[in-house]
Amino acid sequence: MKLRRPNLEALYKEVDHYIPKKESLQPPRIGISANRKDGLSCIAETYVQAVLKAGGAPVLIPVITDIEALTAIVNGLDGLVMSGGGDINPLYMQEEPIPALQDVDTYRDEYDLILLRLATNRQLPVMGICRGHQILNVAFGGGVYQDIHTQHNQKLLKHSQALPREQASHSVTLAEGPSKLRTMLDGEKELLVNSFHHQAIKEPAPEFIATATAPDGINEAMEHPEKEIFSVQWHPEAMAANDDEQMLKLFRHHVESSRLFKEAKHIHHRNVTLDSHTDTPMIFPGEFNIGLKEGGKVNLPFMEEGLIDAAIMVAYIPQGPRDDASLLKATDFAMNRLQEIHRQMELNRTRMCIAYTPQEVHVLKAAGKKAIMLGVENGYAIGKDIENITRFRKMGVSYITLCHNGSNDLCDSARGDAEWNGLSPFGKEVVRKMNETGVLVDISHAAESTFYDALETSAYPIIASHSSARALCNHPRNLTDEQLKALAEQGGVAQICLYKGFINEDAEKASLSDAIRHIDHIVDLIGINHVGIGSDFDGDGELIGCRASNELINITMRLLKEGYTENDIAKIWGGNLLRVMNKAQSAPDNSL
Repeated sequence: MKLRRPNLEALYKEVDHYIPKKESLQPPRIGISANRKDGLSCIAETYVQAVLKAGGAPVLIPVITDIEALTAIVNGLDGLVMSGGGDINPLYMQEEPIPALQDVDTYRDEYDLILLRLATNRQLPVMGICRGHQILNVAFGGGVYQDIHTQHNQKLLKHSQALPREQASHSVTLAEGPSKLRTMLDGEKELLVNSFHHQAIKEPAPEFIATATAPDGINEAMEHPEKEIFSVQWHPEAMAANDDEQMLKLFRHHVESSRLFKEAKHIHHRNVTLDSHTDTPMIFPGEFNIGLKEGGKVNLPFMEEGLIDAAIMVAYIPQGPRDDASLLKATDFAMNRLQEIHRQMELNRTRMCIAYTPQEVHVLKAAGKKAIMLGVENGYAIGKDIENITRFRKMGVSYITLCHNGSNDLCDSARGDAEWNGLSPFGKEVVRKMNETGVLVDISHAAESTFYDALETSAYPIIASHSSARALCNHPRNLTDEQLKALAEQGGVAQICLYKGFINEDAEKASLSDAIRHIDHIVDLIGINHVGIGSDFDGDGELIGCRASNELINITMRLLKEGYTENDIAKIWGGNLLRVMNKAQSAPDNSL
């Protein structure tokens, strides 16, 4: 190669004349975890070259354990590569070291685990390589062989090759069935790889699946079936940097996933994201603080990590006896739960506020605060005093779910006896009063007869705050296609519920993919203007791939993959519900 004389002026001219692309067109920032050697944070140049060739902007992350600094770094990333390196300290796996264990660096272990936790809490796409493959497994609850040659029960290949890193030394077999790895590699069943390790994972961590195996049975790859996390035991960066097309495909997949995540973040920054149903007040003990991660699935840290702007928290009241004393207790219980949400606002005024109107949700987002809206789940809480609706509204209640499991004095439930054949006479009065006071009528949990009565009685569109499609999961709590069509004709909205039994009839297999299918079905059936998301978190709502508020951005990622536009996603993530709420709150008697 002909050497050029260094020219500072020409170099600066090249830099100054460069016109940056719009932020949305710039390459995603891919963090690369550093190795630590002789007091230096360093990485093989091949990692950088592989990310560059795949279209990403590589960012080397220094080996530090300062959580505040690492948080700032991770918040600026769109994806993460966990690089290779030395052995993992077995004490992190509650194991004593065996004699064949090689040198460990506990400081780097701590750095890797903190970095990985911060990244996965925010749902960054993650690609693990060699040690990164193993540390991922440990972080998610799996284990590793400290030394495969003394702990594995088969005759082993030579897993620390003498060949150069860009050359392959053995084959791996890709697992049967669908996987990200097979998709990346265009359906290949076998792959030639290099090998530089003597530790390896035993079995994939819970929820992860094995996707490749060496001829001697050593695990060579795994992935999460719903999240953008995958890892390999070999060193693809060394081969990719040498223009190995198959290895470059792994990096291209990761960079594309990171690009989608970057776009998802921008969508969440530019648009209100609202979860229409959470049961978090159910878990409020006296000292509970929503500003901390204290056991629930919805709290301010989770909402901040998942870029969720607003949540409707409900005062849930289980159906009980209907004598006067029990009804008064139900009303008092609901008021107590609502007051507790107000107490949470007093504890966290710098980070959240209770929003009474859709306009306040937008104002709070602009101010950098989370908006908490209020609801009541089960009209049982109204008792026999219709003025309780006004009292609830003055507390900030935006909707009331007419019933829960079992009929009440208002209506018939989807689960229980058909006592009223729909709304009771008092229930019709309640619906009209809700219209007058600007409170949305919510028919989740209601019988079909109640649904149609509510549609006929309400002067404003009604909602299903957390219901899914019965055509895909035959549960009486879900809405039939006929109900969905009727709801749309009146201008209402159905919020997909993430409770596993309402998403997949085989509840333990219920996943994020199933939720996307429900959204697709409703959009195809009645259009984009009539669907949203109500997680039912803290009321047993959770799916594989979406278990808490910080994971809700995974829905956005999947919607982008499905081809939904930003405008579509903005409607799904709150635009539709807030539109209907605005109509309900336009009632002349709504004094708030």
